[in-house]
Formats: sequence, C-alpha cells, structure tokens
Amino acid sequence: MKTISIAALCTSAALAGGSVVATLPAHGADRPARTASAGVDPSRFTHPVGNPYYPLQPGIVTRLRGSDGPQRYRERVLVTHQTKTIQGVRARVVLDTLRRLDGSVAEKTHDWYAGDNDGNVWYFGEDTATYDRHGHVRSREGSWQAGVDGARAGLIMPADPRPTDAYRQEFQHGSAEDQGWIVQRTAVVHTPYRRFHDAVRGFEWSRLEPGVVSQKFYGKGVGIISEEDVAGGHESFELVAVHRP
Repeated sequence: MKTISIAALCTSAALAGGSVVATLPAHGADRPARTASAGVDPSRFTHPVGNPYYPLQPGIVTRLRGSDGPQRYRERVLVTHQTKTIQGVRARVVLDTLRRLDGSVAEKTHDWYAGDNDGNVWYFGEDTATYDRHGHVRSREGSWQAGVDGARAGLIMPADPRPTDAYRQEFQHGSAEDQGWIVQRTAVVHTPYRRFHDAVRGFEWSRLEPGVVSQKFYGKGVGIISEEDVAGGHESFELVAVHRP
C-alpha cells in the first residue's frame, strides 16, 4: 500500500476539528490493511449482507450540495434497479449525476458496487463522463472496470469499519488508484438534512493526485453524508435530502 505523509494527515485532522492517531496502518497491526484482490471469487457474493454505511437498496436517492472552488454544484445519487455482471458477480448500478446551478450536467457516472456474504461492499468500476455547458462530453478519464486491462475490484466500505482499517478502493494503474483509511466510528456530524451520531470518518487519497487528501463521513442507512478536501483541493459537499422507496 502506498504511504502518505503523517504530517499531511495530521494537518488534515486539525483542519477538520478532530484528531487521528499519528501512525499509518502497518504490517502487524491489529486489523491488517486490505488490498484489492488479484481475482474475484463469485461464491463470496451469493448471499450479500447489507452494509448500513453503504446501502445498495434500489430506489434510494441521496442529494448533496457543494462546491469546487468558486463553482457550485448539486449532486443526485440514485441506487438503480439495474445490475451489471462483472467477473461473475452481479453488481448494483448506482447513478451519480453532478449538475451546475444552471441545471447543466457537469458529470455523470455509473458506478458498479456489490456486497459480499460478509457485508463488505466492493467497487467493481465506473463509467464516467464530464460535460461542458452545452452537453458535449469533455472527458471519460477515470472510467475503469474490474477484469479489464489489469483493473481490480477494491473495497469501498468494510463490513465492520473501525479505526486503522486501510484498503484499496479501486485499482487500475495510472487511471484509478484511490485508497481509504478509517479513523473514527463515533463522529457527530451536522448536515442540512439532519444530525448524525456514530458516523464513520475516513480519509481518502490517490497516488495520481499527490498532496490531495479528502475526508468523508458515512451515516447509517444513508452512505456519504459529508465530504471535504482537507489538503490540496477545494471540493466540499454535504447531504441535504434522502428519498427512500
């Protein structure tokens, strides 16, 4: 697993108003770091167990609002009824649409997630595109699929997330290399939607964006409730509404 500056993460925690243990997950820790597997065993996904911090129930819609520098956005995340079979696993299709305040689509992504029999949620890839204000595709950078061109599925949320859990969220060399580290499980988070107790807090980073560290909070029954770049970037989003089927 890629190492990251301790100073950078501690600075991030300070900016976020919290604290983290000033050590990275290492070999021999109580809960070893998880990495993307070289192959996927479909038998591990036959009877998926729901994960409260990353629900995949079809019909759930979460809405967030935020900004990236001066640009403001509205985000809608829909867990669809569609599935896509990847490496023998039936993954749930999640549609993530990012719009500018004028209503134009800035980015649209079809993500592919699957829960395993232990309650872990795995990330099998994404088909993503960014758009200009006239609806023309500007880029499909970041798209990847497990099993294609060396890409591997990664872990997006452990079944029982605890501090020091570390894992690859995705892996395709030079294209998708996000990693995550859980640092807190008892966070209290205020959002425009409501106040959350016992939220999971984690840091995320990628070798492809050196110096950029993001902090995300996950609420039970919802998923992402708040995210913010705390080093090297300017993105910030918070939950404003949830619709359940």
